[in-house]
Amino acid sequence: MSQSATAEKDSNPSSSAGQSPGKERELPIRRVSEQIIEIVSDSGEGAQTAGTLFGTVCAKMGNGLWTVEIIPAEIEPPARSRAGASGIRIRFGSEPVGNMGDQADLVVAFNEQVLYSRIDTDALRRGTILLLDDRWASSEDPSTREAFEKALADFHVRGYDVREIPIHAETAKVVDNPRRGKNVWVVGMLCAIYNRDVALAKEEIRQLFERKRKGEKVIETNYRLLEAGHAWAMEHLDMRLDIRSQASDEPRVVMSGNAAIALGTMAAGIEVCSMYPITPATSASHFLAADFHKAGGVIHQAEDEIAAAGFAIGASYAGKTAVTITSGPGMALKTELLGLAVMAEVPLVVVDVQRGGPSTGLPTKVEQGDLLSSLFGQPGDTPNIVIAPSDHQECFEFVITARKLAESFRMPVFVLSDANLATAQACFECPEPSEDWLSPPVDQSEWQEGIPPFDWDAETGLSQRPIPGQPGGQFVLTGLAHDEESHIAYESAINQYAMRMRSHKLAALQKTLKPPAVYGDEEGDLLVVGWGSTRGAIEEAIDRIRADGIRAGALCLRFISPMEPGLSAIFARYRKVMTIEINYSDDPSDSLINDDSRRYSQLAMLLRAGTLTDVDCWSRVPGQPLSPQMIEEALRGRLEALK
Repeated sequence: MSQSATAEKDSNPSSSAGQSPGKERELPIRRVSEQIIEIVSDSGEGAQTAGTLFGTVCAKMGNGLWTVEIIPAEIEPPARSRAGASGIRIRFGSEPVGNMGDQADLVVAFNEQVLYSRIDTDALRRGTILLLDDRWASSEDPSTREAFEKALADFHVRGYDVREIPIHAETAKVVDNPRRGKNVWVVGMLCAIYNRDVALAKEEIRQLFERKRKGEKVIETNYRLLEAGHAWAMEHLDMRLDIRSQASDEPRVVMSGNAAIALGTMAAGIEVCSMYPITPATSASHFLAADFHKAGGVIHQAEDEIAAAGFAIGASYAGKTAVTITSGPGMALKTELLGLAVMAEVPLVVVDVQRGGPSTGLPTKVEQGDLLSSLFGQPGDTPNIVIAPSDHQECFEFVITARKLAESFRMPVFVLSDANLATAQACFECPEPSEDWLSPPVDQSEWQEGIPPFDWDAETGLSQRPIPGQPGGQFVLTGLAHDEESHIAYESAINQYAMRMRSHKLAALQKTLKPPAVYGDEEGDLLVVGWGSTRGAIEEAIDRIRADGIRAGALCLRFISPMEPGLSAIFARYRKVMTIEINYSDDPSDSLINDDSRRYSQLAMLLRAGTLTDVDCWSRVPGQPLSPQMIEEALRGRLEALK
């Protein structure tokens, strides 16, 4: 089991509600602080649905939760192949969980070949329990039987605890097509292993299939699958574990980052979302499509990314600040129109759910590669506000913040999420609704005579926003260089002044920000700076090295443009400052790399330029979230070099 878990025997399980009858053996229940489990299968076998269902049960029982979807790059990859592995990782514990963790404690696999994709990514360790479907041992295909036997021998050599179990055969006792039922059978098995509430699992099954508009017959069949998996495990498996729940005085919700962004869109009072489907952002539009109309919103599926940006800008110009949700390739296509929003000073919220690049890149994998493009990707000088949520609660809250900033400063606001946040399930305190989240009513009172449409304040660059329909507020909107009256102007002095006013907006916003809080030691040997979804893994790694007496701290930047204040003073309190990111940087130990040729990671480049501090970096682009262990090893290596 988990190396960090503390265990104790307990003959009185903390929760056994709804357990199904069967030949249950009286086994002691071992209490552990957390577990990391994975369910992996061929694409289309429902492993992700099973993991989401099981994770939701754990969260509702009071456990901390973080899930990571395992998604193949191809839409229909070959069955029984490494490339076709599809599934989910579930980390749940007695304390809040903020990242995917290290190697798995237990893996349920529908065939042996998909396990190799997890081995290739260092997801397993010696001692990991493998619950492997045994159907392939008796396959009619000799090559399949041979591959299964060879893999079993290899797994034993690698030190895994292999248990062959009849997933397919047992599911076939309940449904004619086990491929469409084994995932729920596995949920029942996991409920038995981890002492989960079966009645609560049934509630989640009902909600799942009612959302899919399935009838009572389908729901009852899945109840039987759940009960069958639970009963089989209670009779045949010798594993009984329980993770203490963390009581909360506040109601909590569990959802993905994309769901949180969708709910944040509605909570912000945004009434228009225009987007084109793109992985991994699309599910945000699915959530909005289901309920946006109940909040008075409209979701517009455009014919392409360019049209989505144009539609959103048009809606915002008309007084309904809009959001467009996309990923890296969509950002590239929206480039010209994003520049228009800056020049025309039209409020706009842009959510970029980052994925691996460049070009089409890794559509289903995580990366933090769009930071510099969000800042500098448009032609000319285009000051933008860029903020990055680090967890699911911030995914919700930052859309509300982005809408307010976009309207106040009349400019685009970029919210940089990523595939890790987008697809992961996590729990957080249920937000208390507030009228402060909402946009004020559209002002249609008469425009004051003599005030130009770009009445820039000489210090802040801010100006009142005219709305079409206001009597006396008519003006010609242009993407060309213009003066305060929105008249096209090519004069040098006017162009310089307009550039200055647009830039001063960022300076005005920066004056309102507070220095970021340091996690860990306020001064010492090492400061690690991160942004976005890496925060949880960075902080866990910092905890580990501090336990060995190393004085270290961490910063997670939420505002990247403008940059949060006070960084130079904070950096000066540490012997070494470095960033941890999921984008590319050169390894300084490579023979070809020297101080002149080395490429730094993206945040490191910004910090080096902005603070004139020798900020080092360690970054990787593995196509998956960074684990605390990976980061810990990197930090120890850099600290060793300081000696």
